[in-house]
Amino acid sequence: MPRAAHLAPLPVAPAGQTAMEYDEKLARFRQGHLNPFNKAPLRSPTDSKTAGTKGEFPPEDLGLGLSPEEPVFHCTERAMDLGLAEDHFSRPVGFFLASDIEQLRQAIEECKRRILDLPDNSEKQKDAVVRLIHLRLKLQELKDPSEDEPNIRVILEHRFYKEKSSKSVKQTCDKCNTIIWGLLQTWYTCTGCSYRCHSKCLDLITKPCVRSKVSHQAEYELSICPETGLDSQDYRCAECRVPVSLRGVPSEARQCDYTGLYYCSNCHWNDQAVIPARVIHNWDFEPRKVSRCSMRYLALMVSRPVLKLREINPLLFNYVEELVEIRKLRQDILLMKPYFITCKEAMEARLLLQLQDRQHFVENDDMYSLQDLIDINGGRLSCSLTEIHTLFAKHIKLDCERCQAKGFVCELCKEGDVLFPFDSHTSMCIDCSAVFHRDCYYDNSTTCPKCTRLSLRKQSLLRDPSMELQA
Repeated sequence: MPRAAHLAPLPVAPAGQTAMEYDEKLARFRQGHLNPFNKAPLRSPTDSKTAGTKGEFPPEDLGLGLSPEEPVFHCTERAMDLGLAEDHFSRPVGFFLASDIEQLRQAIEECKRRILDLPDNSEKQKDAVVRLIHLRLKLQELKDPSEDEPNIRVILEHRFYKEKSSKSVKQTCDKCNTIIWGLLQTWYTCTGCSYRCHSKCLDLITKPCVRSKVSHQAEYELSICPETGLDSQDYRCAECRVPVSLRGVPSEARQCDYTGLYYCSNCHWNDQAVIPARVIHNWDFEPRKVSRCSMRYLALMVSRPVLKLREINPLLFNYVEELVEIRKLRQDILLMKPYFITCKEAMEARLLLQLQDRQHFVENDDMYSLQDLIDINGGRLSCSLTEIHTLFAKHIKLDCERCQAKGFVCELCKEGDVLFPFDSHTSMCIDCSAVFHRDCYYDNSTTCPKCTRLSLRKQSLLRDPSMELQA
């Protein structure tokens, strides 16, 4: 049979109708039947008694006699097409309106019913599941983020931010210890401690944000693995309180080397971190297994200068030469600081910003962060700090005339070049901050000349207060 016999005959332009009007109606007809979002229900030949000719569409179904304002589709059939048509991602021009979210939801429900009606593990059921996933993704794209869930959630001092869908990064929920499927699931990240979890797990969180602990109580546990035993924990996880034991029944007990406590496998993922107590007491930088909570706390504390080595373990400077070198460089930088804060050129060049990542280096010389000690052990801090020390000394002694004018001349020998307090061959008086050659200062049996001069001036002012007014 010829192919033309299978096609419904196209209507002929009625009398009194122009060819242009007929072409427009014909285009609407084709659009209504070729667009999967716009399909009207087809009538069977037996139900087409009013059509005049068996097997043909009635004139009203062709859309050729309808006005442009009248719709040519029904919501139920459109939802069916959204759920089962292959090109349900397409957006027909002029037909994709604000009500598409509701129609997508109808399509999802219809697709769910189809999945339940189809035979289990059949190919049709698998295809329907794939289409259901695509429909949910499209609904997530069209839906306003603030419609169901806000972008920011505050729970137990956590400040959770709603993440965007991503298929390139594989994340794991910190609460349920399962994979976060970024394209299919909504998930949040705490901006304070980087705690990640599903949207469904937000209300199940029981551990407060560790950033609050860092802000209010910034200190380390300085005892090496202070274990108290499972009996002190009532044989339960230290965080979620589920039963644990060393035998692995009902859940494996994993010890955190930082706190000495035992955790379940959901709260302890065998993450490794450098333990501050082992570094301070043993100069041991070998990473040890810690719980998730301890790992986040150590990550937030790693750059905080809270370790005063002179009080915690002063003997460490006798055995670690790098610490002695770093302490001398830091002391020199503190002596250079008064030159920079009184020098216009140095302030404009912002030389002190060279140490913006280690602000405590321009405030004191005895506080260290864990990251400082890690970099000292790796040799990175000594190199970078030596370069900064050289840059600062070059500005004071060579580049800036104002800073050069603030140098000292040794009042003991009154010879040699201009001296600065950070020079390696000089010594400084503790009382008046005068600078001398080291050999001259220690060989001199008398007191500091500047201190003597200041003392005489003070005595003269006490005897004759009018001298102060004249001065």
